[in-house]
Amino acid sequence: MKQQHYSELGETLYSETLANGLRVYLLPKKGFHKTYAVMTTDYGSVDQSFVPLGETKPVTQPAGIAHFLEHKMFEKADHDAFDTFAHFGASSNAFTSFTHTSYLFSATHHLKDNLVTLLDFVQDPYFTAQTVNKEKGIIGQEIQMYDDDPNSRAYFGTIANLYPGQPLADDIAGTISSIDKITADDLYLAHKTFYHPSNMSLFVVGKLVPDETLDWIRENQAAKQFAKPAVIQRILPAASSKVISHRILNMPVERSKATIGLRGFDSLPTGLERLKYEDALSLGFTLLLGETAPDFLKLYDQGVIDDSFGYNIEIQRDAHHVIMAGEAEDPQAFEEAILSILKGFTEKLQRASNRFEAVRREAIGNTLTSFNSLEAIANQFDDQLYAPASLFDEVKVINSLTLEDVIDTMSHFLEAATISRQEILAGN
Repeated sequence: MKQQHYSELGETLYSETLANGLRVYLLPKKGFHKTYAVMTTDYGSVDQSFVPLGETKPVTQPAGIAHFLEHKMFEKADHDAFDTFAHFGASSNAFTSFTHTSYLFSATHHLKDNLVTLLDFVQDPYFTAQTVNKEKGIIGQEIQMYDDDPNSRAYFGTIANLYPGQPLADDIAGTISSIDKITADDLYLAHKTFYHPSNMSLFVVGKLVPDETLDWIRENQAAKQFAKPAVIQRILPAASSKVISHRILNMPVERSKATIGLRGFDSLPTGLERLKYEDALSLGFTLLLGETAPDFLKLYDQGVIDDSFGYNIEIQRDAHHVIMAGEAEDPQAFEEAILSILKGFTEKLQRASNRFEAVRREAIGNTLTSFNSLEAIANQFDDQLYAPASLFDEVKVINSLTLEDVIDTMSHFLEAATISRQEILAGN
């Protein structure tokens, strides 16, 4: 078992890749009485077209199938995994993103029993036509609920505008029409391909003894048989620079919502440089639009933006973008003000040199604080997006950044980015 000590954090991460390919990470935390575990597959809503494991011909599955599969994994022939976790005093859940699906639990006792439950239910699928059809109604109601949520429509609508005709444009849950096409055979095929241990990781953090915990995991996995690991052939549509520049939606909202999406077309670096790129973008947008930025305070005082304003930097497996959103009395004035700030970013960042150190220290502080949360550590850890770097290198990376690094990264991103604007206006 490999040990990696991070002196900046006072943490030691234990890791091992098992014979079947499962990547295991263990982070013991002194003083914690709880243990939190997340089992993740590198499979999300964008992975609709692929060559199934052991086959040669590609298939395309309905939008929303990764999320549908997540829902169905808990139900077995004679029990529900939720009930098993509850029996051992654990709280369990799962979530699906564009590129990942994760299953998790937290518990203060019975760690071995809960780990075995997690490994077993994720690796032992059970679907029937009857249970699949029943789930369609449940997920259909979930889709309708999100369709009525203006915040969800603002976010996913902007993503769809930035990536029209691509899997990212599809809602993670799919549509009522797309999930109606899903069959039990589709679910088994997706599970067979993407839930192979070699495409998965297990992260356990909190109260644990590394050697003992790893022995439990090894024992569980050694008792199971899996197909030979193989590289998954994911099939993506041809790259396109097409973006929907502007869209207006009418919904029964009290206040209008404005959203600006910036799709990155600059070339992303890999490894530690990718982590540095993301952190530099974060510092740059904080200097320009953070709550202490002069332009933010000016727009806030003018009533152009309010407390609802925020921005999100997202780097996915094959895409990256920034989304800025908020409620606005005058959406057009909101958009023009934000875009004007971004247009003059170089000069504004140069003038922010006196605030740079404070912003950088705040970012470091926020990262260090996140290591007090078991959930934050496990859910933010991604062992592939920045490989061989990870979340544990972030403090070192942020500390190494200069204002010139930030300006250079912002230049690469903003000068190549394409803009999409969307408003949600009051109306039926």
